[in-house]
Amino acid sequence: MADIDSLVRRPAYPTSPKAQYPASRGDPMNGERYYCKDFARLEWEHMWKRVWHVGGRESELEEPGDFIVHNFLRESVIMIRQKDGSIRAFFNVCKHRGNKLVWTNSGGVTDTLSCAYHGWKWGLDGFLKDAQDRDDFPQGDPCGKLQLREVACDTWGGFIWYSMDKNAKPLAEFLDPIPDLLGGRKAEDMVRVVWRTIRVHTNWKFSPDNFNESYHLPTVHPQLQQLVDEDYKATVFEMYPAGHNRMIELGQPSMRAQYPNEVEPAWEDLLRQWDLDPAEFAGRSRDGRIALQQQKRKLGPERGYAYFDTLMDDELTDMFHHTLFPNVTLTGTYDGLHFFRTEPDPKDPEWCTFDYWYMVPRIAGKTEVPTIYGMRPYEECEHETTDYASGTAELGIGDFLTQDLDVAVAQQDGFHSMGYEDSYLSGQETRIRRFHEVLNDYIEGRR
Repeated sequence: MADIDSLVRRPAYPTSPKAQYPASRGDPMNGERYYCKDFARLEWEHMWKRVWHVGGRESELEEPGDFIVHNFLRESVIMIRQKDGSIRAFFNVCKHRGNKLVWTNSGGVTDTLSCAYHGWKWGLDGFLKDAQDRDDFPQGDPCGKLQLREVACDTWGGFIWYSMDKNAKPLAEFLDPIPDLLGGRKAEDMVRVVWRTIRVHTNWKFSPDNFNESYHLPTVHPQLQQLVDEDYKATVFEMYPAGHNRMIELGQPSMRAQYPNEVEPAWEDLLRQWDLDPAEFAGRSRDGRIALQQQKRKLGPERGYAYFDTLMDDELTDMFHHTLFPNVTLTGTYDGLHFFRTEPDPKDPEWCTFDYWYMVPRIAGKTEVPTIYGMRPYEECEHETTDYASGTAELGIGDFLTQDLDVAVAQQDGFHSMGYEDSYLSGQETRIRRFHEVLNDYIEGRR
């Protein structure tokens, strides 16, 4: 196991004792992984069927009988709030003749799910309650005997998770140590104010590849340099046994900014928001990071930021990126939690859906919250869907998402080229190859 100093110089951060820094095996990352249908079938058979998936938010299921449906490749899973308040999940298919039971993405039922083909009625617990001509079955009356095939289901962070593996390890074990790392944020109490699904012409793996490194920030996101220090020597890179990762970036101007020691406009605005005089940081702009932490501690309670009490000082300024194997990223900032997810297209591995959710704590006295799409009310939002075409910023996608998706589409074309054989990675990009090695471990039966 390589020492961290061989990869990066670690800043003085409270880090997880479960963090690892294994050297890469060097598994190749050829282009076929991103467009070959045979490889996509291996992913499905050996990985997707075994991991835990996010099906939705608990807040979507308010009353017994409320349900949501999550479609993944050719499978469909329905999650239902039970009368005792628990949530159970079932494959969304009638056991009579295989008809799909529910065709909407969400809704409320009284106490049954009815099949539109022959009228079979299934209870919230998955057991068959009624069937046409129930006395005409040589095997005996199916009611009370047949049950929809149940799917492992659990919750964490206000998210509903399910696994199609009947022998799935417990969710807490699969996620470890992510719940501990994000525990202070109390994600279960947050409100989802942005919920957008975008269809993109790229393989699903672009997202874990992209979010497992910050090397692209100076080139792809230069506007962030006034607020985010992307220098790898000042960034924490952590890896965990289950394949999850964490990256922590300092919330301060980058030395790559045009005038890194001066207070540029974006940094000036942030200092003023917390009643700090930008003039006091002339020639030493990066000292504003600690000053912001202190000021937020001082002013947070009177401004309604009660949740600051559960955050570490660094969480009041810095960017905490958690990449959950295989396809979810949770980025924590002082004002909320950003959820990113890619899922493969059921027919073409060169397409995927990209989900972006923004979840925020409620702030006393506030009725609106700023987002990358402008001001949004503090309430559960409606689901928005759209297709993405390269360079079409008019779709309303936030700047950094537009930039990431533009690169993803261009890269997908590049993977077909005979000029690309494998990635030539820097030390700070080690977690990308590690992600692919964990994927290979699933496919080859080592996990």
